[in-house]
Amino acid sequence: MARVLLIVLDSVGIGGAPDADRYGDAGSDTVGHIAEACAAGRGDRPSLRAGPLRLPNLVALGLGLACEGATGRVPPGLASEAEPQALWGHAVETAAGKDTPSGHWEIAGVPAREAWGHFPDAHPAFPAELTAALIARAGLPGILGDRHASGTAIIDAFGAEHVRTGQPICYTSADSVFQIAAHEETFGLERLYETCRIARDLCDPYRVGRVIARPFIGSEKDGFHRTSRRKDFSVAPPADTLLDVLDAAGRAVVSVGKIGDIFAHRATGREVKPAGNAACLDAALDAFASLPDGGFVFLNLVDFDTEHGHRRDVPGYAAELEAFDARIPKIHAVLKPGDLCVITADHGNDPTWTGTEHTREQVPVLAFGPEVAPDSIGQRDTFADIGAAVAAHLGLPPLGAGRAWW
Repeated sequence: MARVLLIVLDSVGIGGAPDADRYGDAGSDTVGHIAEACAAGRGDRPSLRAGPLRLPNLVALGLGLACEGATGRVPPGLASEAEPQALWGHAVETAAGKDTPSGHWEIAGVPAREAWGHFPDAHPAFPAELTAALIARAGLPGILGDRHASGTAIIDAFGAEHVRTGQPICYTSADSVFQIAAHEETFGLERLYETCRIARDLCDPYRVGRVIARPFIGSEKDGFHRTSRRKDFSVAPPADTLLDVLDAAGRAVVSVGKIGDIFAHRATGREVKPAGNAACLDAALDAFASLPDGGFVFLNLVDFDTEHGHRRDVPGYAAELEAFDARIPKIHAVLKPGDLCVITADHGNDPTWTGTEHTREQVPVLAFGPEVAPDSIGQRDTFADIGAAVAAHLGLPPLGAGRAWW
């Protein structure tokens, strides 16, 4: 039987979705605008990178053509005269929003049909009864923040006060999230996780998608910085996903990165969570090399989003894309006859856009393997077509949504 490696490049969108104007994102284009910025010299950073965006391996798979399908233009430096080496296309999300769980669930065959709950961009952002219940149940002296904020900025603003008072920093964004930042040493990592578990229970009536633990270290003198021990406490998908179908069929599943958190650890098999894109890709390739027939490796590469998209860091994002591109030959090397690799994304996060939030975008779909014939798969009207194609390739029953391109 075949095996599948599914790679989600977190936030690597390729152009505004048809309904992007509803989200204030008409004209957003993560990859396209990064390529344009690099071509204009705005992607340079000493000791990191310089010059036009260079993604020769992704271009060989058809990335430039996928971008053209989504926006009508090929971004600077992503054109190729050679025929692509993969199936290429672009996909449109049907779920409302532009968040990580919705994107991943739809990829796995379960579009979110009900809208998530969101907290207003006000101060305070959280309902008084929610805040009071969290303080009481978690035994807190109070909370700081209570507003929409960038995760790094709010730690800079309240980190010292948090250390002095023991009050965790609670904040949200345009996504359906309740985030809690706390110092690993003065507050305690396990206490932070337990506080988030309590918050998860309290946030359920508000239909909040994720409660996120944001641990950090440092001092007022030397500055504060977040660590890799983030943990997401998500609601479970409302129906059986591709992972549930794989589990029911007794197939081997390995989830790498934050996949386990996104799917509430349901049917996620063996979970591996290294720090950083490079380590996560290494872990996925190691797992795939020994994966039995019929198995599935599901990988999320989050650094594009958290380290560069939200921080509106064009040079950093460009360098991250180029680093991933350089590893594609290693992906080809682990694929045996019958195997399939799919590279896609879950939403956009255009680092040239206003604000610090995700952008409502289409995503690339690049599918390849030793026996996959290159061709265009055009526009897919739902991310669920990806899960449907994976299920068909693995000989599994059809999922609840999506249409395979095979």
